[in-house]
Amino acid sequence: MHNNKQIKFKNICRMVLLVRGVVQDEPPPDTRTLYLNHPVLRDSASQLLTISTKVVGPIGLLYVCQREMAVTVPHDKNVSIIGSDDVTTCIILVLRHTGSGAVGFAHLDGSCTEECVVNMVHRIQELSMGFPDGRLEMSLIGGFTHVLRYGEQVFYSLMVAVHKHQTEIELVLACVGELNTIMRNNVHWPLLYGAGVMVKSGEVFPANFPDKGPEQPLRLARLFTGLQPVLDVYDCSLGLLRIGPFNYEPMRSVDLWLQQSDEFILQALSTTPDVEPPHTVMAIRASLKYVQDHPFPAVTVFRDNRPLYYRRDEHSGTWTPFRY
Repeated sequence: MHNNKQIKFKNICRMVLLVRGVVQDEPPPDTRTLYLNHPVLRDSASQLLTISTKVVGPIGLLYVCQREMAVTVPHDKNVSIIGSDDVTTCIILVLRHTGSGAVGFAHLDGSCTEECVVNMVHRIQELSMGFPDGRLEMSLIGGFTHVLRYGEQVFYSLMVAVHKHQTEIELVLACVGELNTIMRNNVHWPLLYGAGVMVKSGEVFPANFPDKGPEQPLRLARLFTGLQPVLDVYDCSLGLLRIGPFNYEPMRSVDLWLQQSDEFILQALSTTPDVEPPHTVMAIRASLKYVQDHPFPAVTVFRDNRPLYYRRDEHSGTWTPFRY
């Protein structure tokens, strides 16, 4: 039944990739081919790299974790910036409707990419009803050049997902692959680890986020417990951050994992252990501890199959728990 609905939905919402207004006959196979065929994208990426990385605080921020997405509109009084960081081989996707200003943001790792793109476009189109003019513009940040080409795999899965359909999506910015890579001591490093988008203007900028919002260990637990869909974590009509409900496969070896050294955990559970930010192991340990304490979140965390809701506190500007 679910599959039938999905097929029907895909037939309604079709997309196609454009660069400089020209429909692409085939999805670009890799980032190098993209830049070779479209030097203008090299220029826009270089321009993004000239902007200093902003350190963004929690006020007005909606932080999106890996394998999450969010969509909102310019007049949202609760969210002024959507952002994500800790991006190495993952790719940040920003989609914006130039007429309504509705903007979607996702942190993609190759899991359920097509479903995410379809859902995001559908949500943006819903929020853009009544705006006959305007087009969908796409920006991509991340996916640095890595010896195992993980970033290229994420990039290609995203290009295929967009290219499969017929709603026009214009690629206006791609800071990925070699343009997001620097060599240090014979090791490839990402130039940008994160980005944000200004909800009102649509401006995309390099950023990092010391405060990543509530329930980080729970949200990251999905990454270590089997393939999971890309979750929509925000309801802009209510102004609520929404986590879950979801379940994950029990991790029977979690006690053993928690006994290992930081170096072992980093080498085993990161695709890019040499270039991860300093806080990575601490975040992984906190997430594994959460899995140990809550092996069945559907029972202990999301009681009665209810999401965890958070709303913006008017005084502190941070997300606080809310019973909805």
